[in-house]
Amino acid sequence: MFKGLQFRLWKNKIFEGVLLLFAFLITIPLFTILYYVLKRGLSMIDWNFLTNIPKPVGELGGGIGNALVGSLLIVFSAAVIAVPLGILCGIHLSENKTSRISYLSRLAVDVLQGTPSIVIGIVIYFWIVKPSGSFSSFSGSVALSIMMLPIIIRSTEETLKLLPSSLKEAGLALGLPYDKVILRIIVPCGFSGIISGVMLSIARIAGETAPLLFTAFGNPYLNTNILKPMQSLPLLIFNYATSPYDEWHDLAWGASTILLIWVLLLNIITKLTTRKWKIQF
Repeated sequence: MFKGLQFRLWKNKIFEGVLLLFAFLITIPLFTILYYVLKRGLSMIDWNFLTNIPKPVGELGGGIGNALVGSLLIVFSAAVIAVPLGILCGIHLSENKTSRISYLSRLAVDVLQGTPSIVIGIVIYFWIVKPSGSFSSFSGSVALSIMMLPIIIRSTEETLKLLPSSLKEAGLALGLPYDKVILRIIVPCGFSGIISGVMLSIARIAGETAPLLFTAFGNPYLNTNILKPMQSLPLLIFNYATSPYDEWHDLAWGASTILLIWVLLLNIITKLTTRKWKIQF
């Protein structure tokens, strides 16, 4: 009896060690990428780098101010489009679990989630760019918002499904209208999961390049008009990293560092936000 118990304890320790080993191995690629990118790009970052626009080939200096502003505007516009629509769709799917339209909607979300980003960019090119006759930041935001929708919808639906039905029953029993029960009781209780999906979707699109090649297109100057072509960090990195000029390669490494830090901050903010708003039942 004692030998059997001792064997089980040893086996448990071995499995714990194996799990810790694999958990450590998973972090190696992440820290390797972080080290290499930060090593190449941190030396490029200063105030001029963040505020100036790129200079012509052969001139020293220049920065990524146009790409930084463009990325913020494009991602913000995409979030304005996708977040309300995604949350409302997630609420509908959580409240109507067995209807036929819900089944078709879930199927559409799953298919959309697996659609390559470059295909979405081509579709938006034929839907918006070609009819309007011009590339634009708005068309890029529409493409990115479509990529955000599956993550927001799924996170909202799964989060609200985890909430006990007694919450909604209590609100209805007190005489509250159905819409107020959903918007003032159910949604706030699932806020941590919903905001996690929103932040993860933003982090997902922050580094997308392919859809923007067909939509926002890029702009060597600082532009804040969403109806005109606009530069972004992923586009700048793609164009400069594939160029034959060393000074542009340096700018690409600096922009990669900024983009990497941006994504890391989004994930950290997501963790802190969900921890603060987490509700225990």
